[in-house]
Amino acid sequence: MTEPPPPATRGQLPAWEVAELPEPLPFSVRNAFKIIGPGAIMLAASIGGGEWLIGPATVIKHGPGVLWIATVAIILQLIFNLEGIRYTLYTGEPALSGIMRLKPGCRFWGGAYVLLTAMQLGVPALAPATAVTVFGMMLDRVPSEAPSDNELREAEKSGDASATLKLQQQRDGAAADRGTILKITYGIIAITLVILMFGGTIERMLEVASWFMIAYIFIFLTAVNLWFVPGEIWLSTLAGFFEFGNWPTGIEPLLMATFFATAGSGGIGNLTISNWIRDKGFGMGAVVGAIPSVVGGKEVRLSHVGKVFAITADNMRRWRLWWRYVVLDQVWLWALGCFCGMFLNVNLARAIIPHGTDLSKIGAGAFQAQYMAEHFWRGLWILGLLNGFWILFSTQLGNTDVLVRTLTDTLWTASSRVRRWRDGSIAKVYYSLLLVFTAWGLVAVHLGSAMTLFKYLGTMAGVVMSIAGVQLYLVNTRLLPRELQPSWWRKGALLLCSLAYGTMSLVAGYDVVSKWFA
Repeated sequence: MTEPPPPATRGQLPAWEVAELPEPLPFSVRNAFKIIGPGAIMLAASIGGGEWLIGPATVIKHGPGVLWIATVAIILQLIFNLEGIRYTLYTGEPALSGIMRLKPGCRFWGGAYVLLTAMQLGVPALAPATAVTVFGMMLDRVPSEAPSDNELREAEKSGDASATLKLQQQRDGAAADRGTILKITYGIIAITLVILMFGGTIERMLEVASWFMIAYIFIFLTAVNLWFVPGEIWLSTLAGFFEFGNWPTGIEPLLMATFFATAGSGGIGNLTISNWIRDKGFGMGAVVGAIPSVVGGKEVRLSHVGKVFAITADNMRRWRLWWRYVVLDQVWLWALGCFCGMFLNVNLARAIIPHGTDLSKIGAGAFQAQYMAEHFWRGLWILGLLNGFWILFSTQLGNTDVLVRTLTDTLWTASSRVRRWRDGSIAKVYYSLLLVFTAWGLVAVHLGSAMTLFKYLGTMAGVVMSIAGVQLYLVNTRLLPRELQPSWWRKGALLLCSLAYGTMSLVAGYDVVSKWFA
């Protein structure tokens, strides 16, 4: 028997407690569906902007050869997820709590990640995009686009009164449509708030909602791909995932950095998988508690300090069984689902949308729905937009929980004042922050278009991945017992993850800054 390491008082956090590793259910297909679920939440949140906005826009503009970036991104993020979960299985603490045990301490890293989380997810980038799909279903058309100022000036100079009037009417119509979309966006943000208030624990509610949304998305995408897409496009799209090193000339570094970050989850979302793993009760997460919902939730006391187990033959047997469920949840549900989601969305876009089309405003989903409705069956307009709604709304819902959950867990772990606030209820902390960011979201949606906001989100996600990859390496090699530490190639993959995302973020940042000065 190997005793646990000395009490982990690093980072000004209290020492771990010691408990027995819970026995998981025997490994079977039936039990797998009872245990896995965090991967479904993460998949529903992942199949959003990357697959619906950035992926099709990049491939339609530059060809399927860029899809190798999605392959690399998903594999690196998978390793990142598994190493964050490794820490949580042993301690019951989220991976971010482990990071806060590193020097210079919990207050420094807690404050840093509060800032990074707010910078990446504080703007609800997916809410306006979701609103566009609702607009289409309500008004049976895509939103009007305003003419440019140059077009209007040219018409006025030409003296063509009818052309000028037409452009002015078009501009007024586009302004009215933007107002309608803004109102719908407010509704999307409000609905997100309501959904997160129900369901026993937040994790359980998100899991149920995510399974439903994933089922609709994949059934619809598979059906329309089989219906519309010729075999040669299937093969060339698939081949694009393996054209490693293909870098088209003239490609925008910011677009590629966003694609690299959001093909999968990206940034804070990858860290938060360990929070959902804890709340689901994987490993030592079963003995530390979870975040209850405000409506229908039981009173749950969530410990801010983890509990670890002794390295015995019986506990190592349980550990290996828990790890089999983790692999099922992350490799076969999340990672494979991300590949399929990207493939099906891009494959359909390539069959329908002409090469070189600018999708930055209308979006691939609206274009696809309009095309299928006009050329095949009118009902595909609603079904296509509904698919887009579930893709984007699931990400909006997941990102909101990631934002608030990460801040809640970080503050709960780092601050004794927060733990005493509101009678020591973590649910009250969670929902107070949720209300604050809901109110902020109603203001933040005015800061730019969905594509602009999403590029900003992707850039910040890359920064988070570059920092957190090195920190997970340090956490799992310094705080875990030797028997549970990752193998050499997993350690190398974590460092490669940090290097790749850091390099891509620096290239994108340099390009943006150089354009400003130019």
